[in-house]
Amino acid sequence: MEKPSVFFSISPDNHIITTDHFFVIRDGYPVSPGHSLIITKQLRRDYFELSEEELQELPAVIKMVKANIEESHRPDGYNLGMNCGQAAGQTVFHFHCHVIPRYLGDMESPRGGVRHCVAGKGDY
Repeated sequence: MEKPSVFFSISPDNHIITTDHFFVIRDGYPVSPGHSLIITKQLRRDYFELSEEELQELPAVIKMVKANIEESHRPDGYNLGMNCGQAAGQTVFHFHCHVIPRYLGDMESPRGGVRHCVAGKGDY
């Protein structure tokens, strides 16, 4: 029997945005100030299990989260991340999209961005 998603135990009081198909929280282990998670209201394992309606709504929610972050932070860029499957580093098997604000100087050399998910492959 599969465990219920840890995301369902998050109080609605902690939701910073709620839409028809998603709720948004600040990440409990933020990579940077403002790091947020977009989470499906219905249990979907990952991006590839999203319904057509969820797929259509997701880009608008990403923009809402960006605007929300920019109410209190001034990032210089963003990384958007979705880990799909254990080999990709997914540990919570309930769809969530990381919206990670990036700030100039937050790491020595950010060139390559998400390519750094595989050691040695970020530099080119």
